[in-house]
Amino acid sequence: MLSIEKYQHEFIEYLETYSTVKEPENLYAPIQYILELGGKRLRPVLTLMAADIFGDDYKNALNAALSIEVFHNFSLVHDDIMDDAPLRRGHETVHEKWDINTAILSGDAMLIMAYQLFENYEAPVFLELAKLFSKTALEVCEGQQYDVDFETRTDVSVPEYLKMIEYKTAVLVAAAMKMGAIVAKASKEDQDNIYSFGRYLGIAFQLQDDYLDAFGDPKTFGKQVGGDIIENKKTYLYLKALEFSNGGEDSKALSQLFASNPEDVTAKIKTAKQYFVNSGSAEATKKAILAYTEKAFAVLESLNISEDKKAMLKTFGSNLMNRTV
Repeated sequence: MLSIEKYQHEFIEYLETYSTVKEPENLYAPIQYILELGGKRLRPVLTLMAADIFGDDYKNALNAALSIEVFHNFSLVHDDIMDDAPLRRGHETVHEKWDINTAILSGDAMLIMAYQLFENYEAPVFLELAKLFSKTALEVCEGQQYDVDFETRTDVSVPEYLKMIEYKTAVLVAAAMKMGAIVAKASKEDQDNIYSFGRYLGIAFQLQDDYLDAFGDPKTFGKQVGGDIIENKKTYLYLKALEFSNGGEDSKALSQLFASNPEDVTAKIKTAKQYFVNSGSAEATKKAILAYTEKAFAVLESLNISEDKKAMLKTFGSNLMNRTV
């Protein structure tokens, strides 16, 4: 087993051999740009780690890991268009740096490139990877649509929100881990269990992202802090604040705030954060992050791997829970 940093280094080296500008330049330059912007490389690291955990050479999983990373970045390019987001990882988004049409087409190409990477595997592994990938990609689209629908709904429930983030974010984390297990030819039971571990971890990861969107440090977060508030997104923070205010004056005021689009967003962000803290929603979100992380850890007991490997996965999960970016 390698350290997380070593997996990251190995993956980035492989990515650099893949990410080159070809012709036509206006199609491939945006792809190289988004892939080189950095980020946590969480998903490909999980794919490499999972292959290693189940006894295979992690290098055999590099193409699967790259596929997950290319797909993830494709989804970010299109999400940023839909959200009209100016920044991604502290840099201009693709549609801002080029234009919307270029971002759409380059994103489309990335989705195709993600599938092409499975062609490097033998037929049985290719089939299992492609089946999982197709299922996951469709669920990510469903999650994105739920997210869009929620923006205009006033009756979103906490269970609905959790389903949305499971589809939009968690299933890709889960698939990343299962892909590593598929490449390593782990048992079906272990494949399913590592998927569950990744799914719970992915939900915790997205709840942490929601929390950092409101309370993160702009210098380390990489995205516009308060972006969810500006866009009136019904995040876990917002929904729990409504729940705790129990239909009172604070509930009405918060609902009105999240139906507004003021020119001065600074005051809106500040007021929303006050509601989140005063209602207990901010603290409830931190508890939910911990609860889903612990659910992920509980699944580890069912895996047929050594205690040292379980401990490494727990360390990884704990670091995610305590991240600031």
